[in-house]
This record gives sequence, C-alpha cells and structure tokens, in this order.
Amino acid sequence: MSARAAILEQIRQSLKASGEDTARRQRAGARLEAHPRHTIPERGQLDPEGRIGLLTQILEGQSASIARLEDIRQAPREIARYLSGQDIEPALRIGENEALDALDWAGAGVEITRGAADAHTLSACSTAFCAIAESGTLMLLSGPQNPVTLDFLPDNHIIILNAGDVLASYEEGWDKMRAANMPLPRTVNYISGPSRTADIEQTIFLGAHGPRRLHVIITG
Repeated sequence: MSARAAILEQIRQSLKASGEDTARRQRAGARLEAHPRHTIPERGQLDPEGRIGLLTQILEGQSASIARLEDIRQAPREIARYLSGQDIEPALRIGENEALDALDWAGAGVEITRGAADAHTLSACSTAFCAIAESGTLMLLSGPQNPVTLDFLPDNHIIILNAGDVLASYEEGWDKMRAANMPLPRTVNYISGPSRTADIEQTIFLGAHGPRRLHVIITG
C-alpha cells in the first residue's frame, strides 16, 4: 500500500467511512458544485463607482498610485508619463498579451520586450483579471499572457485593470474565473500594493520581496 493510500485509509477508519460510500460522495459532490458561501463583509457591497473608490482608497493607503483613463488605448502615454515622473527609463517587459500588444507603444516612446522577467528587468506591465474592493486587492492569473515573474522581479510594476472588473468580494472573483470556462492557472496572485516588510527594526521597507512601486491604471 502506498503512503497516500495508507493515509486515506486511516482517515476513513477514523470517520467510520467507506471509500464506496455513495451517499457521502454525493454530499461532497453537491457541496463542491454549489460553492457555499461563508460570511461576506458588507464593506465591498457598493455600486460600481463606490467599489472603484474603495479600491483606490485602500491601494493608495498601501503606497500604490492610481490613474483613471477612459480607454485602454491611452495607457501607453500614461505609462510614459509615469515612468518619466519617476525618472525611470521608458522600457517595459510584458507577456504574450493580446490586449497590450494592440496598444501603440512606439507612439508613446515606450520600448517593449516580451516574456518572463529576469533579474535585469526594471519595469513590467500586467493586466489584472479582476480586483476585489473589500480589501483593495488585484487578482492576477499566471500564464503566457501574464508571466508570474512580472509580479515579483521588477522594481516597478504597472497593472492595467478594467473598471467593470472591480468586484465586491473574493468569492465573486472566483465565480468570475469559473464562469470564464478557461484552463485553471498554475498561480493566482493577490496584489494589494508594493512589496513591504517591517521585519527590520519595525521600519517599513518597500521592495523587500517584490516591486518597490505599484502603479494601477483603471480603464473604462
């Protein structure tokens, strides 16, 4: 008997259950299918603009910066403005992302390279799958369009978010992913501001485990 089989057998014995227990299988299947809810905070239960306002307030409180644009096509010039304001070279790493590929980067004077980030990548741009208003959190899914290294290795991370994808709760984020009927990502990353730690003498230090700067562009 394998170690896995032995562990499962011990669990069944402690529960006085059988692996062939049809009723238990049906109950477990129904629970997984129904996605039952626990308590959901009222904090994020707002109208669309209220959710965006709460998201913005929390992100800015965590040292992120926010820009609102009417159209994603304005993003390259906003990013060029942001990088120039931080005295950062106008160069970005992006994934194989159709939404970002369609933008006029050359017209904004921003140099684009594609693929996973490495130790020499200074700035990166990703697209958020959605955002969670209740905690001011961006939800990013890994894959060729958003390599997970873009979230952690560069000093500067720019995330583009559609205003219609600002949701109230974490549960709604997972509902949206299930409804998308797509292969599950290897990694789901929650981002709520630049990387920070207070482990050293209780002093806040940005960039300890990831980007020192986070700029969020909300479009639409």
